[in-house]
Amino acid sequence: MRSQIGENLPRLALGLALSAFAANAASAQARLSLPAGTVIIVQTSTVLQSSTAQTGQTFETTVVDAIGLDNYTVIPSGSRIRGTITFAQPANRQQSGVIEVNFTRLLLSDGTSYPIVGRLTSTDATERRQIDSDPNARVVLVGGRGGVGAAIAGAGSTSSPTSSILAALGSLLSQAQDVRVPAGTQLAVQLDQAVALRSGRRLGTGDMSAIYTAADRVSAAQQALAQLNYYHGPITGRLDDATQRALFEFQTDKGIRATGNLDGRTAQALGLTVSSVGGVGAGNDNMLSANDASILRRDAQTLAAQQRSQLSLTTNAIYSRRATSQADLDLWFALSAFADNSSLYEQLVRGGNNATSVAAAPALLNAARRVDSALLNARPSSTIQNSWTSIRQRLANLDPTYR
Repeated sequence: MRSQIGENLPRLALGLALSAFAANAASAQARLSLPAGTVIIVQTSTVLQSSTAQTGQTFETTVVDAIGLDNYTVIPSGSRIRGTITFAQPANRQQSGVIEVNFTRLLLSDGTSYPIVGRLTSTDATERRQIDSDPNARVVLVGGRGGVGAAIAGAGSTSSPTSSILAALGSLLSQAQDVRVPAGTQLAVQLDQAVALRSGRRLGTGDMSAIYTAADRVSAAQQALAQLNYYHGPITGRLDDATQRALFEFQTDKGIRATGNLDGRTAQALGLTVSSVGGVGAGNDNMLSANDASILRRDAQTLAAQQRSQLSLTTNAIYSRRATSQADLDLWFALSAFADNSSLYEQLVRGGNNATSVAAAPALLNAARRVDSALLNARPSSTIQNSWTSIRQRLANLDPTYR
């Protein structure tokens, strides 16, 4: 029985890898994740004023620019974000008015809606730094200050009662004026949780509204920001708080609307290529020749076998002879999936349907990017690293921005 299990291990592992890859590929085509920390610029549809606002009152805003995630539109222009007033205090003779809002629902222009967890933030450098200095602070509008009809400030704590907001604001209340945000005012909504959205149309070349989250693009941005002394952390390929803060400071200094998003304008200012940059697909009409596709498939299969050998996984054992990390196993699965995807791509190219082959290129590049992500945490040998670098260079023939 033990030997039968051992003999069936490669077949079982390959089946699991193919199943996982197929599920992930289908999911990637259907849904894209807009990460936590993303800032969306909206425009108020009605007046917000502390003299009449009531706790629990809802209001709507309109998304100013279409939001593209990597290569696809996920939030069309004209979509709406619904907000709720969670605290309202009118002005009196001693204190300014205050309004606190949260954003709870995204309503796309096609009628689809998604629950969101969003809060108010600011694109003004001074206000944003004050807000970010305490991630647990409640963000409020304060009357009598600021260019939007109110200052935007952090006060108190999300775990403290609403009455503590006024005490925490202190001298900011000295103007004794109401909040009045006119209709048509632009506000910044920051997502506190990631949102899974369905992909829409493919973005045009160099679309400045695109937000890039692919690991290789984020790594490139981190490297560029580090060289400019904005980013001081490790090159992880993850769009974390430190990376978003570095992007915000860079945008502020360059006169770009400061959101902390790695968008097209920022990528361009950092010297990154912005035509079909990274992500779930590549807007490129190139394809490999049948011979090149065959070479790619053989090299990919060899590389997956090399990684398996590195893990000491044999056909006659159901366990590794040395301790194997989850990251190293993830890399093996990613390489195996890429090898299978390369084989499918070769079959399509040899089938002679150029349109289908061109359409399949993004799937092949998606599989490559999953290997890129797996490599960030694994401990590959120099042979594995060098072989993968060679494959990546060949994939640049499908998309020159994939480096």
